Amino acid sequence: MLEITGLTWAVTIGLIVVLLAVDLVIAAARPHRVGFKEAAAWSIFYVLVAVGFGLWFMSAYGGDFGAEYFAGYIVEKSLSVDNLFVFVIIMTTFAVPEEHQHKVLTFGIVLALVMRGIFIALGATLLSLFSFMFVVFGLLLLYTAVQLFRHRNEDPDVENNVVVRSARRVLPVSDDYVGGKLFARVDGRRVVTPLFVVLVAIGGVDLLFALDSIPAVFGVTEEAYIVFVANAFALLGLRALFFLVKGLLDRLVYLSAGLAVILAFIGVKLILHWAHVDIDDRIPEVPTSLSLGVIITILVVVVIASLIKTRNDPTAKAHAGSLHGHHEDPKD
Repeated sequence: MLEITGLTWAVTIGLIVVLLAVDLVIAAARPHRVGFKEAAAWSIFYVLVAVGFGLWFMSAYGGDFGAEYFAGYIVEKSLSVDNLFVFVIIMTTFAVPEEHQHKVLTFGIVLALVMRGIFIALGATLLSLFSFMFVVFGLLLLYTAVQLFRHRNEDPDVENNVVVRSARRVLPVSDDYVGGKLFARVDGRRVVTPLFVVLVAIGGVDLLFALDSIPAVFGVTEEAYIVFVANAFALLGLRALFFLVKGLLDRLVYLSAGLAVILAFIGVKLILHWAHVDIDDRIPEVPTSLSLGVIITILVVVVIASLIKTRNDPTAKAHAGSLHGHHEDPKD
């Protein structure tokens, strides 16, 4: 078992809060269009922070736990790229001005971290109390993998999301972004701006992704601390990564299929772990080193195959994938 002191938890959370605060201050104090150079610099910075933490963690707690951290980080980073697809769709659907996208993404990351923190605490408690939760998590990932693969050429229907529809129905929404405010007074009436609705949409998406990503990373490690830091460092770089790769996302045409395969693999790994522990120790387990190799191999194949596909067929376009198919209205 990994023994993490209260001081280590406090320092880790403090570091993450400081990094988030820097993002929030920049987003709030200087709304601007984020260029490629700035996005690249921030992306490199966050990757170096994550790798530096991993090297420290490996030296302090051993190679096995270090391998679990890096495997978890890569899983969460790959799943976060799928988040970016949906963020692009949300930004486009609500026509968010470029100078406010920075703020939306930062608040979205904060919401994601809060939701993941809740799910991590809940998941760790359930796993410690009930071993069959490994089966539940495994089956959830297998279901998600099948649905994502079936609807890999679709995008989530943001406008018809139940949370977004409810927000529009219940709250008075202004016609424009009112300088990037969340609340404003228009013609003497208190209203929310479209930016508030955008944050509601991203919060709903964050919730759905947390339901998938937390079981996925628990398939790599059972340690709540590793699950938390892997999620945190993967999400911290999401804002910069959005501006860095949003022009390249359309070329990753096989990403959804690749993520479906990764989720299915981790789902099988969880079920095998349960069977090994609770049924018969002769049933093989999938070691972390093998998991790390399989995940990296799948991602490399996905990227190379996608780039070859889009080079040979420039009309090919990537999609975020959806857990549910879109039902067309027969009248349309």
